[in-house]
Amino acid sequence: MERIETSRVVIVGAGLGALYAALKLAPRPVVMISPEALGGGASSAWAQGGVAAAMDAADSAESHAADTVRAGDGTVDSAIADLVTREARAHILDLTELGTPFDRTAEGGYVMSREAAHSFARVVRVKGDQAGAEIMAALIAQVRETPSIQVLEGVMAVDLEVEAGRVRGVAVQAADEARSRPVMLRGSAVLLAGGGSGGLYAVTTNPPRIRGQVIGMAARAGAMIADAEFVQFHPTAMDVGEDPAPLATEALRGEGAVLINAAGERFMQSVHPDAELAPRDVVARAIFAQSQAGARPMLDTRAVLGEAIKAQYPAVAEACARNGINPAVEPIPVAAAAHYHMGGIATDAQGRASLAGLWVCGEASSTGLHGANRLASNGLLEALVFARICAEGIAEAVPLADAAPVEVVFGAGGAAPDAAAVARLRSVMTSHVGVVREGAGLRAALREIAGLEAEYGGSVSFANMCATATLIAASALLREESRGAHERSDFPRALPGAGRRSRMTYEEACALRRRVCEEAI
Repeated sequence: MERIETSRVVIVGAGLGALYAALKLAPRPVVMISPEALGGGASSAWAQGGVAAAMDAADSAESHAADTVRAGDGTVDSAIADLVTREARAHILDLTELGTPFDRTAEGGYVMSREAAHSFARVVRVKGDQAGAEIMAALIAQVRETPSIQVLEGVMAVDLEVEAGRVRGVAVQAADEARSRPVMLRGSAVLLAGGGSGGLYAVTTNPPRIRGQVIGMAARAGAMIADAEFVQFHPTAMDVGEDPAPLATEALRGEGAVLINAAGERFMQSVHPDAELAPRDVVARAIFAQSQAGARPMLDTRAVLGEAIKAQYPAVAEACARNGINPAVEPIPVAAAAHYHMGGIATDAQGRASLAGLWVCGEASSTGLHGANRLASNGLLEALVFARICAEGIAEAVPLADAAPVEVVFGAGGAAPDAAAVARLRSVMTSHVGVVREGAGLRAALREIAGLEAEYGGSVSFANMCATATLIAASALLREESRGAHERSDFPRALPGAGRRSRMTYEEACALRRRVCEEAI
């Protein structure tokens, strides 16, 4: 494999964490690996709710941290929750300085939304449901004007080079994998900020390319993975047949929208005291149960918003319009969809992975903030906080030096993932490792993933997907309890005492997978 040496920091990804870290590293030279045109294909740009932060004088970081710990169902690292929530206000002010047009009151304060499991209205938003897109636009404008930042668009990372336990480089190839051989890009440090795993499921709100590849890439290189079993399913993806499924932001329920079934009955009041504003895992399971019963769950915004939804929540209105739904006069069909991966590459409080020379921020990481169930709108906040932390750590480790732009020329060749194999993998994950799980189904998933990897693993990208899928299923099989987003029908209660986080290497996951396969022979 051809090798390119550079003194630039290599940042894998082009979402919120990647952009913010690149800006915080300036003037240190960086090169960003972006599979799409900058701003396209990143989960951050699709985030509707906003950024959680205690901006109101009556609110506090301590209250925000307490809500985070409570939602995480016993597995949140409280020190990380304190760290992240304490820094939230400073990052909102920083984003404002960088040009993010947050919604403001007539008096100049921030407009705050309340979302599920928050005890206070503390979600800072932009144009109702445009937070992710608008924050990304502001950061992209800054990145385009920063000479130390180079962006390689249409390029994706597929592998890590490790020598003596230290990450030395990233193998990259053209995003159209069928037409290029990988090239090894060796930089001064590597930051992974390349998204989560929602696209491993057949019903997801994530962009099409977000299918666990970054987590799988690190896992295959030997990095420790934490909390892989905790996958959050958003309760109110629009059930309109689109892939990915459009999102009906949780802010709608914060406004007072209610969940009903085809008979017009509200069903959340009998499930949880907070009804529609119960923790996401509770609402997702209730919606899943309605779907399984053929009761057609729907989100009803008619009474609380009416025609106003079209101006206040343009992304929701647009998705409704293209599917022939008028939310002012009819409810929106919804389904639980894979939305956010609480687990990922295990990091310490400095954003460092178990492999030396590797930092991780954003959804690909597992910092301990989210526990078993991420508190709404803490995802973008975590990406911001740890992007800065990682940038500071890398700056301490990497001397400031000039660097010429990286020039990459890809040779012909390479193997793209087989589309049918990817579809089968997503179906397996949805059927056996979804909203509700049980032991027999998880074992079946591990066997099917092993078969798919054996047959189609010649594509490194697909091997990365299978690695992450294996870790999710294996960790779910070992957690014999129901906790947060992890629901086992054969172990419906949480284990007594404090919850515990899970930690697993890919080697350990494969060993478990082999045992499961051998048992079936």
